[in-house]
Amino acid sequence: MILDRAVDFAHLLVSKLALQGRQAVDATAGNGHDTLFLAKQVGSKGKVFAFDIQEKALQTTAEKLRAEKVSISNNVELIESGHENMDKYIEGEVEVIMFNLGYLPGGDRSIITRPETTLQAVKQALSLLEVGGLITLVCYPGHPGGEQERDTVREMVEGLSSKSFQVIHYEFINQANSPPELFAVEKISECREL
Repeated sequence: MILDRAVDFAHLLVSKLALQGRQAVDATAGNGHDTLFLAKQVGSKGKVFAFDIQEKALQTTAEKLRAEKVSISNNVELIESGHENMDKYIEGEVEVIMFNLGYLPGGDRSIITRPETTLQAVKQALSLLEVGGLITLVCYPGHPGGEQERDTVREMVEGLSSKSFQVIHYEFINQANSPPELFAVEKISECREL
């Protein structure tokens, strides 16, 4: 297939950045796919901060990293906290921040990301992001609460200054069951206000 799923397209966009030795954030570790992807992108001299509120998600992520021989102690920090707290754990700017919103696949579907904390997290992400950096937000409107979160994300990123940010929206418009959608935000210059 030429057209990628939203998550795969997010990875494609991130892979265009020179991330070796840089800092990156997986704002929603989940089952560890984005954390592992970012760890490979930043290499042994970079650092990935992976957030999740569920211990099970962080354990699964740790297992995935160990299976791929990625050093958790050296270049990945697993943080049991909500993504809205990322500014408490990260010093300096980061090159990329990935969000994969919704619920933990295979987990409790009543535990979901929420628009209010996601909005806080995206604001922090925009502040932490260096010029030339990228934020990806994969939204899942097909579950309870998902459509509201997608709309909140869309409204926020649509309101960003075009002088400081470029924003794209990637979605499949002819598929049933509310397929995932991707918003990607590139910081093109310093921004005084968000």
